[in-house]
Amino acid sequence: MTPGKDGKLILDFEDVVQRSMTVVRDGDSTWPPPPVQVSVAASAPPAPAPAVDPHVRRPFSAGRLCGLVAFAGALLFLLAAVSPPALLGHLTVFVLAIVIGYYVIRHVHHALHTPLMSVTNAISGIIVVGALLQLGRGGAAITALSFVAILMASINVFGGFAVTHRMLAMFSRS
Repeated sequence: MTPGKDGKLILDFEDVVQRSMTVVRDGDSTWPPPPVQVSVAASAPPAPAPAVDPHVRRPFSAGRLCGLVAFAGALLFLLAAVSPPALLGHLTVFVLAIVIGYYVIRHVHHALHTPLMSVTNAISGIIVVGALLQLGRGGAAITALSFVAILMASINVFGGFAVTHRMLAMFSRS
């Protein structure tokens, strides 16, 4: 817009972009801009069809999905029949948390994924603190599960911070 590099603004009305941004010129309204003439480029020949991979998983049919859900329900019923009553209450809360979490995260708008990630980082931080409190308190199985929980939650926390940092860096001025 300053071809002479002298800082003097020159508006090129033949340029489609500059013309469409201009609303008033010399006291006359230039809005709305005229329609842009677009030429159609010659189309390329169609690409050959991709080869079908025999290892591609097809979605479950309705009958197979119902059978799988029935099997999981029967397995859950057998587990509930032989488990102590306290486990059944905790298992119910766990299953409800999974279902609610799935539906909450599935329907989150893309613009809200960064705040949602910070919430999951907070939950993972709580898991790390709880697992740290359980280290060395019980047998070898509890210590091993605590170690695995610390490892997995720490990976989630640091990965979440890395992704959040990269997303925030997109909005900073370089």
